[in-house]
Amino acid sequence: MRVRRDTGMGGRMEDCIFCKIIRGDIPVARVYEDDLVIAIEDIAPVAPLHLLIMPKKHIANSLDLQPEDDALIGHIFRVAATIAREKGVAADGFRIVNNNNAGAGQSVFHVHFHFLAGRHLTWPPG
Repeated sequence: MRVRRDTGMGGRMEDCIFCKIIRGDIPVARVYEDDLVIAIEDIAPVAPLHLLIMPKKHIANSLDLQPEDDALIGHIFRVAATIAREKGVAADGFRIVNNNNAGAGQSVFHVHFHFLAGRHLTWPPG
C-alpha cells in the first residue's frame, strides 16, 4: 500500500487547508459532519447551493485512493443524497463534481466533492 504524506503540488499534509478545517483550526460553516466526513459551504459558490464534501482522512485525490477507501467514497455519495433531501433539492437534481490534479481544476490536494444545486446545471460543464 502506498501512503502519500503530502498534499500534492509540493505541500505537506500538515499544511493542508482541509485538514486544518477538519481539525477545527479554521472555523467554517459545517453543513454536515459524522465520524468519516464533513460537508462545508464553498467560499466561492458557483450555484445557490455549493458545498464541499470531504473525508476526514487525508487523501490527495482519487488517484491515491486505495481499496480500503471504497466504502468511504460510497459513504460520501450517501451523505450527498442525505444533504440533497434535507436541503430540498433532491427532486430538482444536483451535481457531484470531483477534480483531479491542477489541469482539471483541483486547487486543494485533499480529495473532495463539490455538491452543486439550486439552479439549472448545463452539460457539458466548463
